[in-house]
Amino acid sequence: MPRACLREKGWRIVANVWLIAGLWMALALAGSAISIQTGVSIALVEILVGVVGGNFLGLHTTPWADFLGGAGSIMLTFLAGAEIEPAVLKNKFRESVVIGFISFLAPFLAAMAAAYYLAGWDLRSAEIAGVALSTTSVAVVYAVMLETGLNETELGKIILAACFITDLGTVLALGVLFANVNVWMFAFALGTVAVLLLAPRFTRWLFDRYADRVSQVEAKTVMVLLFVLGGLATLANSEAVLPAYLLGLAMAGVLADRKEVVKKLRVLTFGFLTPFYFLKAGLFVSLPAVIAAGGLIALLFLVKMAAKFAGVWPLALAFNFGPRNGMYTTLLMATGLTFGTISSLYGLTHGIINQTQYTVLVTVVIGSAVIPTLIAQTFFRPVVVTETQQAPSVEVLASQGEVK
Repeated sequence: MPRACLREKGWRIVANVWLIAGLWMALALAGSAISIQTGVSIALVEILVGVVGGNFLGLHTTPWADFLGGAGSIMLTFLAGAEIEPAVLKNKFRESVVIGFISFLAPFLAAMAAAYYLAGWDLRSAEIAGVALSTTSVAVVYAVMLETGLNETELGKIILAACFITDLGTVLALGVLFANVNVWMFAFALGTVAVLLLAPRFTRWLFDRYADRVSQVEAKTVMVLLFVLGGLATLANSEAVLPAYLLGLAMAGVLADRKEVVKKLRVLTFGFLTPFYFLKAGLFVSLPAVIAAGGLIALLFLVKMAAKFAGVWPLALAFNFGPRNGMYTTLLMATGLTFGTISSLYGLTHGIINQTQYTVLVTVVIGSAVIPTLIAQTFFRPVVVTETQQAPSVEVLASQGEVK
Protein backbone atom coordinates (compact mmCIF):
# COMPACT_ATOMS: atom_id res chain seq x y z
CA MET A 1 0.00 0.00 0.00
CA PRO A 2 1.46 3.39 -0.97
CA ARG A 3 2.84 5.54 1.86
CA ALA A 4 0.53 8.42 0.96
CA CYS A 5 -2.46 6.13 1.40
CA LEU A 6 -1.13 4.92 4.74
CA ARG A 7 -0.61 8.49 5.88
CA GLU A 8 -4.13 9.38 4.81
CA LYS A 9 -5.57 6.43 6.74
CA GLY A 10 -3.48 7.32 9.75
CA TRP A 11 -4.75 10.90 9.64
CA ARG A 12 -8.35 9.71 9.38
CA ILE A 13 -7.87 7.58 12.49
CA VAL A 14 -6.35 10.46 14.43
CA ALA A 15 -9.11 12.85 13.27
CA ASN A 16 -11.96 10.36 13.76
CA VAL A 17 -14.50 12.08 16.00
CA TRP A 18 -15.75 8.80 17.46
CA LEU A 19 -12.28 7.62 18.44
CA ILE A 20 -11.52 11.01 20.00
CA ALA A 21 -14.81 10.85 21.90
CA GLY A 22 -13.90 7.33 22.95
CA LEU A 23 -10.61 8.61 24.37
CA TRP A 24 -12.40 11.33 26.33
CA MET A 25 -14.86 8.85 27.81
CA ALA A 26 -12.11 6.30 28.50
CA LEU A 27 -10.28 8.93 30.54
CA ALA A 28 -13.55 9.73 32.32
CA LEU A 29 -14.07 6.04 33.07
CA ALA A 30 -10.52 5.74 34.38
CA GLY A 31 -11.22 8.76 36.58
CA SER A 32 -14.34 7.06 37.97
CA ALA A 33 -12.38 3.91 38.80
CA ILE A 34 -9.65 5.91 40.55
CA SER A 35 -12.22 7.95 42.44
CA ILE A 36 -14.02 4.85 43.68
CA GLN A 37 -10.81 3.13 44.77
CA THR A 38 -9.24 6.15 46.47
CA GLY A 39 -12.32 7.94 47.79
CA VAL A 40 -11.17 11.19 46.16
CA SER A 41 -13.90 13.34 44.59
CA ILE A 42 -14.58 12.47 40.94
CA ALA A 43 -14.33 16.15 39.98
CA LEU A 44 -10.75 16.36 41.26
CA VAL A 45 -9.70 13.04 39.72
CA GLU A 46 -11.07 14.02 36.31
CA ILE A 47 -9.14 17.30 36.44
CA LEU A 48 -5.91 15.43 37.21
CA VAL A 49 -6.63 12.86 34.51
CA GLY A 50 -7.15 15.77 32.12
CA VAL A 51 -3.68 17.08 33.02
CA VAL A 52 -2.24 13.68 32.10
CA GLY A 53 -4.26 13.53 28.88
CA GLY A 54 -3.14 16.98 27.78
CA ASN A 55 0.53 16.65 28.66
CA PHE A 56 1.25 13.00 27.84
CA LEU A 57 -1.49 11.68 25.53
CA GLY A 58 -1.77 14.63 23.16
CA LEU A 59 -5.43 15.24 23.97
CA HIS A 60 -6.74 18.58 22.70
CA THR A 61 -10.06 20.31 23.10
CA THR A 62 -12.43 20.50 20.13
CA PRO A 63 -15.51 22.65 19.40
CA TRP A 64 -17.89 19.80 20.22
CA ALA A 65 -16.01 19.00 23.44
CA ASP A 66 -16.12 22.70 24.34
CA PHE A 67 -19.89 22.68 23.88
CA LEU A 68 -20.42 19.51 25.92
CA GLY A 69 -18.15 20.83 28.66
CA GLY A 70 -20.01 24.14 28.67
CA ALA A 71 -23.34 22.34 28.84
CA GLY A 72 -21.97 20.28 31.72
CA SER A 73 -20.99 23.37 33.70
CA ILE A 74 -24.42 24.93 33.07
CA MET A 75 -26.33 21.81 34.12
CA LEU A 76 -24.13 21.32 37.17
CA THR A 77 -24.63 24.94 38.22
CA PHE A 78 -28.39 24.62 37.72
CA LEU A 79 -28.53 21.51 39.90
CA ALA A 80 -26.44 23.22 42.57
CA GLY A 81 -28.90 26.11 42.66
CA ALA A 82 -31.83 23.69 42.84
CA GLU A 83 -30.32 22.08 45.96
CA ILE A 84 -30.67 25.33 47.92
CA GLU A 85 -34.03 25.17 49.64
CA PRO A 86 -35.68 28.60 49.88
CA ALA A 87 -36.49 28.01 53.57
CA VAL A 88 -32.84 27.32 54.42
CA LEU A 89 -31.67 30.33 52.43
CA LYS A 90 -34.21 32.49 54.26
CA ASN A 91 -33.35 31.15 57.71
CA LYS A 92 -29.58 31.29 57.12
CA PHE A 93 -29.58 34.39 54.95
CA ARG A 94 -27.13 36.31 57.13
CA GLU A 95 -24.57 33.49 57.28
CA SER A 96 -24.77 32.78 53.55
CA VAL A 97 -24.53 36.41 52.43
CA VAL A 98 -21.81 37.51 54.85
CA ILE A 99 -19.57 34.47 54.27
CA GLY A 100 -20.15 34.56 50.51
CA PHE A 101 -19.45 38.28 50.19
CA ILE A 102 -16.25 38.24 52.25
CA SER A 103 -15.17 35.07 50.41
CA PHE A 104 -15.28 37.16 47.22
CA LEU A 105 -13.99 40.51 48.46
CA ALA A 106 -10.92 39.40 50.45
CA PRO A 107 -9.19 37.36 47.69
CA PHE A 108 -10.27 39.83 45.00
CA LEU A 109 -8.43 42.70 46.70
CA ALA A 110 -5.48 40.55 47.83
CA ALA A 111 -4.87 38.88 44.45
CA MET A 112 -5.22 42.17 42.56
CA ALA A 113 -2.70 43.84 44.89
CA ALA A 114 -0.27 40.91 44.63
CA ALA A 115 -0.42 40.86 40.83
CA TYR A 116 0.04 44.63 40.61
CA TYR A 117 2.65 45.30 43.30
CA LEU A 118 4.52 41.99 43.56
CA ALA A 119 4.26 40.49 40.07
CA GLY A 120 4.47 43.81 38.23
CA TRP A 121 1.35 43.34 36.11
CA ASP A 122 -0.46 46.42 34.80
CA LEU A 123 -3.70 47.48 36.46
CA ARG A 124 -6.09 45.85 33.97
CA SER A 125 -4.20 42.54 34.13
CA ALA A 126 -4.17 42.74 37.93
CA GLU A 127 -7.94 43.30 37.92
CA ILE A 128 -8.40 40.12 35.87
CA ALA A 129 -6.19 38.29 38.39
CA GLY A 130 -8.32 39.58 41.25
CA VAL A 131 -11.54 38.49 39.58
CA ALA A 132 -10.20 35.07 38.56
CA LEU A 133 -8.86 34.24 42.04
CA SER A 134 -11.87 35.54 43.99
CA THR A 135 -14.11 32.67 42.99
CA THR A 136 -15.47 29.60 44.72
CA SER A 137 -16.11 26.60 42.50
CA VAL A 138 -19.80 25.70 42.50
CA ALA A 139 -19.00 22.74 40.22
CA VAL A 140 -16.45 21.19 42.58
CA VAL A 141 -18.37 22.01 45.76
CA TYR A 142 -21.64 20.60 44.44
CA ALA A 143 -19.96 17.41 43.22
CA VAL A 144 -18.42 16.97 46.67
CA MET A 145 -21.76 17.69 48.37
CA LEU A 146 -23.46 14.95 46.35
CA GLU A 147 -20.73 12.38 46.96
CA THR A 148 -20.69 12.97 50.71
CA GLY A 149 -24.44 13.44 51.18
CA LEU A 150 -23.88 16.92 52.61
CA ASN A 151 -26.26 18.41 50.06
CA GLU A 152 -29.05 17.09 52.30
CA THR A 153 -27.70 18.83 55.41
CA GLU A 154 -28.05 22.40 56.64
CA LEU A 155 -24.27 22.91 56.51
CA GLY A 156 -24.13 21.81 52.88
CA LYS A 157 -26.99 24.09 51.88
CA ILE A 158 -25.34 27.07 53.62
CA ILE A 159 -22.06 26.38 51.78
CA LEU A 160 -23.86 26.14 48.42
CA ALA A 161 -25.73 29.38 49.11
CA ALA A 162 -22.48 31.13 50.11
CA CYS A 163 -20.86 29.85 46.89
CA PHE A 164 -23.63 31.54 44.93
CA ILE A 165 -23.03 34.88 46.67
CA THR A 166 -19.27 34.62 46.05
CA ASP A 167 -19.64 33.88 42.36
CA LEU A 168 -22.33 36.53 41.99
CA GLY A 169 -19.75 39.03 43.27
CA THR A 170 -17.24 37.68 40.76
CA VAL A 171 -19.62 38.04 37.81
CA LEU A 172 -20.67 41.53 38.86
CA ALA A 173 -17.03 42.58 39.25
CA LEU A 174 -16.19 41.26 35.79
CA GLY A 175 -19.21 43.08 34.37
CA VAL A 176 -18.55 46.38 36.12
CA LEU A 177 -14.85 46.42 35.27
CA PHE A 178 -14.89 45.10 31.70
CA ALA A 179 -18.31 44.41 30.16
CA ASN A 180 -19.99 46.78 27.72
CA VAL A 181 -23.48 48.01 28.55
CA ASN A 182 -25.54 47.61 25.38
CA VAL A 183 -28.96 46.53 24.18
CA TRP A 184 -28.10 42.87 24.71
CA MET A 185 -27.35 43.52 28.36
CA PHE A 186 -30.87 44.89 28.83
CA ALA A 187 -32.34 42.01 26.81
CA PHE A 188 -30.47 39.54 29.00
CA ALA A 189 -31.66 41.22 32.20
CA LEU A 190 -35.28 41.41 31.07
CA GLY A 191 -35.26 37.85 29.70
CA THR A 192 -33.77 36.48 32.90
CA VAL A 193 -36.31 38.25 35.11
CA ALA A 194 -39.19 37.05 32.93
CA VAL A 195 -38.01 33.42 32.96
CA LEU A 196 -37.36 33.43 36.71
CA LEU A 197 -40.85 34.76 37.39
CA LEU A 198 -42.71 32.47 34.97
CA ALA A 199 -40.66 29.26 35.03
CA PRO A 200 -41.72 27.89 38.45
CA ARG A 201 -45.47 28.01 37.72
CA PHE A 202 -45.10 26.91 34.08
CA THR A 203 -42.77 23.99 34.81
CA ARG A 204 -44.89 22.79 37.75
CA TRP A 205 -47.92 22.55 35.43
CA LEU A 206 -45.90 20.98 32.62
CA PHE A 207 -44.17 18.40 34.84
CA ASP A 208 -47.48 17.34 36.38
CA ARG A 209 -49.15 17.00 32.99
CA TYR A 210 -46.36 15.11 31.21
CA ALA A 211 -44.65 13.29 34.07
CA ASP A 212 -42.85 9.97 33.45
CA ARG A 213 -43.09 10.08 29.66
CA VAL A 214 -40.50 8.31 27.53
CA SER A 215 -39.82 11.58 25.72
CA GLN A 216 -38.44 13.11 28.97
CA VAL A 217 -40.30 16.40 28.69
CA GLU A 218 -38.93 17.61 32.04
CA ALA A 219 -35.27 17.34 31.05
CA LYS A 220 -35.85 18.92 27.65
CA THR A 221 -37.74 21.83 29.19
CA VAL A 222 -34.93 22.55 31.63
CA MET A 223 -32.34 22.46 28.85
CA VAL A 224 -34.39 24.79 26.62
CA LEU A 225 -34.59 27.37 29.40
CA LEU A 226 -30.89 27.03 30.24
CA PHE A 227 -29.70 27.29 26.65
CA VAL A 228 -31.88 30.30 25.84
CA LEU A 229 -30.74 32.16 28.95
CA GLY A 230 -27.15 31.11 28.24
CA GLY A 231 -27.42 32.49 24.71
CA LEU A 232 -28.70 35.83 25.96
CA ALA A 233 -25.94 35.92 28.58
CA THR A 234 -23.17 35.39 26.03
CA LEU A 235 -24.64 38.04 23.71
CA ALA A 236 -24.47 40.44 26.67
CA ASN A 237 -20.81 39.50 27.34
CA SER A 238 -21.86 37.77 30.55
CA GLU A 239 -21.61 34.06 31.39
CA ALA A 240 -24.17 31.32 30.86
CA VAL A 241 -23.60 29.79 34.30
CA LEU A 242 -25.00 32.83 36.14
CA PRO A 243 -28.62 32.52 34.89
CA ALA A 244 -28.30 28.74 35.32
CA TYR A 245 -27.72 29.21 39.04
CA LEU A 246 -30.59 31.70 39.30
CA LEU A 247 -32.94 29.35 37.43
CA GLY A 248 -31.97 26.51 39.76
CA LEU A 249 -32.82 28.68 42.76
CA ALA A 250 -36.15 29.68 41.20
CA MET A 251 -37.09 26.06 40.47
CA ALA A 252 -35.86 24.60 43.76
CA GLY A 253 -39.40 24.45 45.13
CA VAL A 254 -40.69 22.72 41.99
CA LEU A 255 -37.95 20.08 41.99
CA ALA A 256 -38.07 19.46 45.75
CA ASP A 257 -41.16 17.27 45.25
CA ARG A 258 -39.90 15.70 42.04
CA LYS A 259 -36.78 13.78 43.05
CA GLU A 260 -37.08 11.50 40.02
CA VAL A 261 -36.61 14.47 37.68
CA VAL A 262 -33.52 15.56 39.63
CA LYS A 263 -32.16 12.01 39.46
CA LYS A 264 -32.55 11.93 35.67
CA LEU A 265 -30.81 15.29 35.31
CA ARG A 266 -27.95 14.08 37.53
CA VAL A 267 -27.48 10.96 35.40
CA LEU A 268 -27.28 13.07 32.23
CA THR A 269 -24.98 15.63 33.87
CA PHE A 270 -22.50 13.42 35.73
CA GLY A 271 -22.64 10.47 33.35
CA PHE A 272 -22.04 12.36 30.13
CA LEU A 273 -21.57 16.14 30.33
CA THR A 274 -19.36 17.03 33.30
CA PRO A 275 -16.49 14.66 32.37
CA PHE A 276 -15.86 16.92 29.36
CA TYR A 277 -15.89 19.97 31.62
CA PHE A 278 -13.52 18.64 34.28
CA LEU A 279 -11.18 16.90 31.81
CA LYS A 280 -11.02 20.09 29.76
CA ALA A 281 -10.05 22.04 32.88
CA GLY A 282 -7.04 19.77 33.26
CA LEU A 283 -6.05 20.28 29.62
CA PHE A 284 -5.36 23.96 30.37
CA VAL A 285 -2.41 23.04 32.58
CA SER A 286 0.88 22.96 30.69
CA LEU A 287 3.47 21.29 32.93
CA PRO A 288 6.48 23.01 31.27
CA ALA A 289 4.79 26.40 31.73
CA VAL A 290 3.98 25.53 35.33
CA ILE A 291 7.63 24.71 36.01
CA ALA A 292 8.80 27.92 34.33
CA ALA A 293 6.42 30.13 36.33
CA GLY A 294 6.36 28.02 39.47
CA GLY A 295 7.35 30.84 41.82
CA LEU A 296 4.61 33.21 40.71
CA ILE A 297 2.03 30.42 40.68
CA ALA A 298 2.93 29.48 44.25
CA LEU A 299 2.78 33.13 45.34
CA LEU A 300 -0.68 33.77 43.90
CA PHE A 301 -1.96 30.45 45.23
CA LEU A 302 -0.80 31.30 48.75
CA VAL A 303 -2.30 34.79 48.46
CA LYS A 304 -5.69 33.36 47.51
CA MET A 305 -5.60 30.75 50.29
CA ALA A 306 -4.50 33.28 52.91
CA ALA A 307 -7.22 35.75 51.91
CA LYS A 308 -9.92 33.08 51.94
CA PHE A 309 -8.83 31.87 55.39
CA ALA A 310 -8.54 35.39 56.79
CA GLY A 311 -12.02 36.21 55.53
CA VAL A 312 -14.05 33.02 55.98
CA TRP A 313 -12.52 31.20 58.99
CA PRO A 314 -13.33 33.87 61.63
CA LEU A 315 -16.87 34.22 60.26
CA ALA A 316 -17.47 30.47 60.39
CA LEU A 317 -16.44 30.47 64.04
CA ALA A 318 -18.55 33.56 64.77
CA PHE A 319 -21.60 31.80 63.30
CA ASN A 320 -20.98 28.77 65.57
CA PHE A 321 -19.98 26.34 62.84
CA GLY A 322 -17.41 24.81 65.21
CA PRO A 323 -13.69 24.29 64.50
CA ARG A 324 -14.07 21.21 62.27
CA ASN A 325 -17.05 22.39 60.22
CA GLY A 326 -15.56 25.89 60.13
CA MET A 327 -12.33 24.58 58.62
CA TYR A 328 -14.26 22.41 56.16
CA THR A 329 -16.36 25.39 55.08
CA THR A 330 -13.27 27.60 54.69
CA LEU A 331 -11.45 25.04 52.57
CA LEU A 332 -14.40 24.51 50.23
CA MET A 333 -14.95 28.26 49.90
CA ALA A 334 -11.27 28.48 48.88
CA THR A 335 -11.82 26.30 45.82
CA GLY A 336 -12.04 27.76 42.34
CA LEU A 337 -12.67 26.48 38.84
CA THR A 338 -15.63 27.57 36.70
CA PHE A 339 -15.62 31.36 37.01
CA GLY A 340 -11.86 31.41 37.54
CA THR A 341 -11.13 29.79 34.17
CA ILE A 342 -13.91 31.80 32.51
CA SER A 343 -12.50 35.10 33.82
CA SER A 344 -8.96 34.13 32.77
CA LEU A 345 -10.12 33.17 29.29
CA TYR A 346 -12.07 36.44 29.04
CA GLY A 347 -8.88 38.36 29.82
CA LEU A 348 -6.88 36.40 27.24
CA THR A 349 -9.40 36.67 24.39
CA HIS A 350 -9.85 40.43 24.97
CA GLY A 351 -6.12 41.13 25.06
CA ILE A 352 -6.07 42.13 28.74
CA ILE A 353 -3.58 39.41 29.74
CA ASN A 354 -1.05 37.47 27.67
CA GLN A 355 -0.62 33.70 27.27
CA THR A 356 1.90 33.41 30.11
CA GLN A 357 -0.32 35.32 32.54
CA TYR A 358 -3.25 33.19 31.44
CA THR A 359 -1.33 29.97 32.14
CA VAL A 360 -0.35 31.26 35.58
CA LEU A 361 -3.92 32.17 36.52
CA VAL A 362 -5.49 28.97 35.21
CA THR A 363 -2.89 26.84 37.00
CA VAL A 364 -3.59 28.65 40.27
CA VAL A 365 -7.32 28.25 39.73
CA ILE A 366 -7.05 24.51 39.08
CA GLY A 367 -4.65 24.09 42.00
CA SER A 368 -7.22 25.78 44.21
CA ALA A 369 -9.82 23.30 42.98
CA VAL A 370 -7.71 20.29 43.90
CA ILE A 371 -5.62 21.05 46.99
CA PRO A 372 -8.17 22.60 49.41
CA THR A 373 -10.82 20.03 48.48
CA LEU A 374 -8.41 17.15 49.00
CA ILE A 375 -7.41 18.48 52.44
CA ALA A 376 -11.05 19.11 53.39
CA GLN A 377 -12.19 15.63 52.37
CA THR A 378 -9.23 13.89 54.00
CA PHE A 379 -8.99 15.65 57.35
CA PHE A 380 -12.13 17.73 58.01
CA ARG A 381 -15.01 15.92 56.33
CA PRO A 382 -18.12 16.28 58.53
CA VAL A 383 -20.01 13.22 59.69
CA VAL A 384 -23.35 12.99 57.90
CA VAL A 385 -26.01 11.72 60.30
CA THR A 386 -28.63 9.64 58.56
CA GLU A 387 -32.08 8.93 59.90
CA THR A 388 -30.99 5.53 61.20
CA GLN A 389 -28.05 7.11 63.02
CA GLN A 390 -30.03 9.82 64.76
CA ALA A 391 -30.59 9.79 68.49
CA PRO A 392 -33.30 7.37 69.70
CA SER A 393 -36.76 8.82 70.10
CA VAL A 394 -38.39 9.39 73.46
CA GLU A 395 -40.62 6.36 72.88
CA VAL A 396 -37.60 4.10 72.26
CA LEU A 397 -35.78 5.41 75.33
CA ALA A 398 -38.93 4.91 77.42
CA SER A 399 -39.22 1.31 76.25
CA GLN A 400 -35.63 0.76 77.36
CA GLY A 401 -36.33 2.19 80.79
CA GLU A 402 -34.09 5.22 80.19
CA VAL A 403 -36.85 7.82 80.38
CA LYS A 404 -38.91 8.11 83.57
